[in-house]
Amino acid sequence: MQRNGGGVGVGGQPWMFRRVRLTWLSFMLFFILVFFPLIAHYYLTTIDEAGDRDKHIFGPRPGGELCEAKHVQDLCRIRESVSEELLQLEAKRQELNGEIARLNLRIEACKRSIDSAKQDLLQLKNVISQTEHSYKELMAQNQPKLSLPVRLLPDKEDPGLPPPKSPRSCRLRSCFDYARCPLTSGFPVYVYDTDSYPWGSYIDPLVKQAFVASVKSNIYVTNNPNIACLYLVLVGELQESPSFPLPSPSELEKQLKALPYWRSDGHNHVLVHLSRKSMTQNFLYNVSTGRAAVAQSTFLEQQYREGFDLVVSPLVHALSEPNFLEVPPQVPVKRKYLFTFQGERVESLRSSLQEAPPQSFEEEMEGDPPADYDDRIIGTLKAVQDSHLDQVLVEFTCKNPRPSLPTEWALCGEREDRLEVLKASTFALVIAAGDGQLVASAGFGMRLFEALEVGAIPVVLGDHSRLPYHQFIRWSEAAILVPKPRVTELHFLLRSLSDNDMLAMRRQGRFLWETYFSTSENVLNTILASIRTSIQVPAAPIKEEPVHEIPHKAGKLAGTDANLADNGDLDLGPVETEPPYASPRFLRNFTYTAADTYRSWNRAPGPFHLFPHTPLDPVLPSEAKFLGSGTGFRPIGGGTGGSGKEFQAALGGNVPREQFTVVMLTYEREEVLMNSLERLNGLPYLNKVVVVWNSPKPPSDDLLWPDIGLPIVVVRTEKNSLNNRFLPWDAVETEAILSIDDDAHLRHDEIMFGFRVWREARDRIVGFPGRYHAWDVNHQSWLYNSNYSCELSMVLTGAAFFHKYYAYLYSYVMPQAIRDMVDEYINCEDIAMNFLVSHITRKPPIKVTSRWTFRCPGCPQALSHDDSHFHERHKCINFFVKVYGYMPLLYTQFRVDSVLFKTRLPHDKTKCFKFI
Repeated sequence: MQRNGGGVGVGGQPWMFRRVRLTWLSFMLFFILVFFPLIAHYYLTTIDEAGDRDKHIFGPRPGGELCEAKHVQDLCRIRESVSEELLQLEAKRQELNGEIARLNLRIEACKRSIDSAKQDLLQLKNVISQTEHSYKELMAQNQPKLSLPVRLLPDKEDPGLPPPKSPRSCRLRSCFDYARCPLTSGFPVYVYDTDSYPWGSYIDPLVKQAFVASVKSNIYVTNNPNIACLYLVLVGELQESPSFPLPSPSELEKQLKALPYWRSDGHNHVLVHLSRKSMTQNFLYNVSTGRAAVAQSTFLEQQYREGFDLVVSPLVHALSEPNFLEVPPQVPVKRKYLFTFQGERVESLRSSLQEAPPQSFEEEMEGDPPADYDDRIIGTLKAVQDSHLDQVLVEFTCKNPRPSLPTEWALCGEREDRLEVLKASTFALVIAAGDGQLVASAGFGMRLFEALEVGAIPVVLGDHSRLPYHQFIRWSEAAILVPKPRVTELHFLLRSLSDNDMLAMRRQGRFLWETYFSTSENVLNTILASIRTSIQVPAAPIKEEPVHEIPHKAGKLAGTDANLADNGDLDLGPVETEPPYASPRFLRNFTYTAADTYRSWNRAPGPFHLFPHTPLDPVLPSEAKFLGSGTGFRPIGGGTGGSGKEFQAALGGNVPREQFTVVMLTYEREEVLMNSLERLNGLPYLNKVVVVWNSPKPPSDDLLWPDIGLPIVVVRTEKNSLNNRFLPWDAVETEAILSIDDDAHLRHDEIMFGFRVWREARDRIVGFPGRYHAWDVNHQSWLYNSNYSCELSMVLTGAAFFHKYYAYLYSYVMPQAIRDMVDEYINCEDIAMNFLVSHITRKPPIKVTSRWTFRCPGCPQALSHDDSHFHERHKCINFFVKVYGYMPLLYTQFRVDSVLFKTRLPHDKTKCFKFI
């Protein structure tokens, strides 16, 4: 017990010392573990922020203070090597970037040099092409042309050709002297004075007066008989008088041989007998005419020489022009009567034929026609009338029959009464004479003339008759030719025809009547054209309108309108502007006359052989070929094809080298005119500008005309007429004409686009402003409409391309009544041109879309802004329809747009279909 107690008391101090020591160690350990990491962390995070480089712990130390260890030294060396390589690579990268920039600059410079070289190359190509064309033209001019054949002119006493075996055997090859009519002679015709031969005083005064008037206006007539190819002698119609009896056949034959240029046999003479009456005596029947051809309306079979003599139409309108207002329209197709016939047999057929034993029907069919054919015709037609299947009118007795030849059906009543019946007839029967020996007669021709005049389709019963000019006219296109034995099938045949066929035949008949029969001038022209075509002599060129130029002085060089110059990326033409280049002249293809004779006589769009040829090529689709310079279109360089760039840079097509002429009509608006002319500066493919000065007051003396680098021809007109716009001026040397108003505002790219479209449709009017016609049901008349429409039938010629050929037709062929109405209203010339082209081609015009900048903003008011303007155009359309006999305008929804144009339409309009 004492040991434990004694131990505690004695050993208590060391125990306390040990306890204090343990506490101090724990405190120190706690301080080291807690505060030392904190102090180290603070020091490490702040030591690199010191400004002195030597205090950086992890940076390179001079003398290698921290690189005492071997592996640390290796790592430092590696770090230093990598740093140096990175610095070198960065310097090399910057050097390469600089080199790339310098190479890019050199590439851009090379590209610019290439573009400049391409432009120079293109210019050189154009210069080479123009030089080649110029070289070819110079070579063509310097090369000797084919010499014309020597023309042999016989003496007055020249006996001529050997006599034919018989007068009946006369043909052109045996009775016509071709040596007097070379291909290049121009077909000169000498006409005998009717007062120079004895029987001239017996000729009907109206016939003589009409013949003389027609001769004066004929372009082939010459006053020099020594160079004449043909000699024309008017021999009738003769009028009988008790005091002046007609000469006997023997006397007439002697008088013919006494003609100064008859030369014993009358070769190259034509005896013309024009009939005004249905009863015309055939007084040349027993007269020996030698080698002279006969042109008359009445022939017997033993008298008529096929291919030599000529059956002509009667002269109904001797001195009067047809009144188109009295001619009925061609529509509706079907009229009141299916067919009509009014006539009376002058003499029984049996009494006119020689007596012969009775024959059976089969025997009669093998020989001459049976004697009772006319009786069978009467019975058949009466049966059709009594059947009441169709409304027909047949009358075989007349109250007042006109005098006619034996066995012929006499005309009934007066001409006015007969025309009224024919106006209500769909078909008109024309029955040939009962005597088969009478192959042509004036009464027969009179019936045919009246039927064609009023639009009744002729139905000719009898295949032995010779219709007028049957060698050249395809009568099956205008009339129905039926042999008499088929009279029982006639009703079925007429009812089987469709409306389209009947309208086509009626239109062709109207064309034949207007062209060959209607006036005395047409009759004479047709006689001469028949002979000229038979001997294959080409027609003479139609005349051009001479230009009486107004002198003017040019001012400063015209600038280019900024609006017109903004054509985007469209290349309008060659880099080098071509000099004025005229279209090739129509030098004459002498094979054309022989190859296309039959078609040209029977084609409704204008007879190329009746009316003289134009100097320029009349390129119409119905020709089936193009006649450019008489050799066809030349493939000069061919089409360019290719991509859009090549297409834009060249005109291309079959005629790559072609230009157009601007014809601008103006009237006392000098400022507007000068602005319009200045806008034409720089227009590619422009040949020249013809300004038709339509005012009697000349331009101002101090007026300065712009210099556009091309000729500006100012034409003085005889009177203020809108028809002057379409005169075939001789200053227009291109086929393409751009007719444009002086206030029209068209961009260059729009004009070039229209020109390209016209070159693809040369027979059409191609223009910008479209109009259409409409039928007014309430007033039963036609209306002119200018409202917006997706359909059109006219293109106004205030901005339109057309072929110069139509200028000839408008001025010289189109009925004068239309031009007179244009002058009366000072309006409608554009409608008249649309009527003419649609009538000829049976095609509508083509509208090309502009950017709606057509009218010049701020220009003075034109005639079209007058309130009466549209009323006059309504009247014009209805009058033109009466003249043509039908509505020739055709509707179309076709419109040609450039892919570079955007159509802008009002918000209340519906978009039309368009063809691009």
